[in-house]
Amino acid sequence: MFQPSQHDVRRFFCEVAAKQKQQQPLAPIEALAAGWIDEHPEYATDLVDVDAALAATYTVEGGRTNPFLHLSMHITVSEQCSIDQPRGIRQAVELLAAKRNSLHDAHHEVMECLGEMIWESQRSGRPPDGLAYLDRVRQRATRD
Repeated sequence: MFQPSQHDVRRFFCEVAAKQKQQQPLAPIEALAAGWIDEHPEYATDLVDVDAALAATYTVEGGRTNPFLHLSMHITVSEQCSIDQPRGIRQAVELLAAKRNSLHDAHHEVMECLGEMIWESQRSGRPPDGLAYLDRVRQRATRD
């Protein structure tokens, strides 16, 4: 399994932003990241300086979202949908996106469910419960 470090992830997004700005060709995963970077212009300054990105800290007390975590979660949800893992996530996300009339907004809701799954796994010491995660996404897609 590929497990990039925090610095690897930050470098990746900064490099994608730089390549995008210079209109250089992008690998498929970079193109996916570039699309989500475009959806978040508020992160542009975070992606300009690699050294600053590597040194930055994002705390709850600081009140700022970690742009690298946020963009990584968008990629995670996109990849889950592309391979439909857990099985049914693609349909659930599509239903939620249709309900919200926005794939971006749907992703943000799915990311909340993903965060809850990870938090519960860390708290309990058990593996992440993909079925509970999928059920949460489905509930959001089907409730009023």
